Amino acid sequence: MHMKQIAIVGSGTMGNGIAHTFAQFGYQVNLIDINEEALHHAVKTISKNLDRQVTKGSITIADKEATLSRIHTTADLKAGVSQADLVVEAATENLELKLNIFRELDVYAKPEAILASNTSSISITQIAAVTGRGTQVIGMHFMNPVPVMKLVEVIRGYATSDETTSQIMAVSAKLDKVPVEVNDYPGFVANRILMPMINEAIITLFEGVAGVKEIDTVMKLGMAHPMGPLQLADFIGLDVCLAILQVLQQGFGQAKYAPCPLLVNMVMAGKTGVKSGEGFYDYSQGIKEAKVASKFLNQ
Repeated sequence: MHMKQIAIVGSGTMGNGIAHTFAQFGYQVNLIDINEEALHHAVKTISKNLDRQVTKGSITIADKEATLSRIHTTADLKAGVSQADLVVEAATENLELKLNIFRELDVYAKPEAILASNTSSISITQIAAVTGRGTQVIGMHFMNPVPVMKLVEVIRGYATSDETTSQIMAVSAKLDKVPVEVNDYPGFVANRILMPMINEAIITLFEGVAGVKEIDTVMKLGMAHPMGPLQLADFIGLDVCLAILQVLQQGFGQAKYAPCPLLVNMVMAGKTGVKSGEGFYDYSQGIKEAKVASKFLNQ
């Protein structure tokens, strides 16, 4: 199947990044969200990110305008996916929400369409089971920020066909990404390895071994990580980190995946990182001016 029309469900950080990337590489994109204001904000974000690419010289102003012209927004799920060759779900990391979306996608999308989820941890097999097209359901786990990061983790569910997998590997490569095929187990590869590291960094802070900045500095300078684990957790979203750890803990039944109580408390308090303005760092003055949150200054 030659893919031309792409539908993205969810216009948040990941959804607008995925829409930006597909449109930049010539695909017609329907960006879908039930919230009209969110769609408006998503287009503004895409435009701003394209401006950065223009400033860096990686694209021209004409490229920017052409990319934006390929993105169409709608709050109507049925209309948005009806002609799509590929639908990529990029909604909140919530199992019931995703299952409900895929039930609808199975009804509204054309029979030959591939249904993909950008989930970072939820079982593709479980998602596929609520549809009548299990062979055509797959995971496309993009990394944030999507236009910049090269990796696409391509997750095969239990029923995902070779044909579907090869098509998604090929379309990912056309986006100038590096697709890596993995099997469907909790956390896949990226988050099965990353989240326990982030959790251990939070435990290290919780136990008073070192402060926020000190922990991040050790990992940046000692392990050559571009960003410390606590700052990275803020960028991912502490609520997302917690949700993934809970999936790992439930899926494997092992205590080593149990989320740190500090992480649980921060999420309950609404301190979820960059998107809330505060996590381990305070972003009230902007991301570039971030400083250690006052809660952790004396630790």
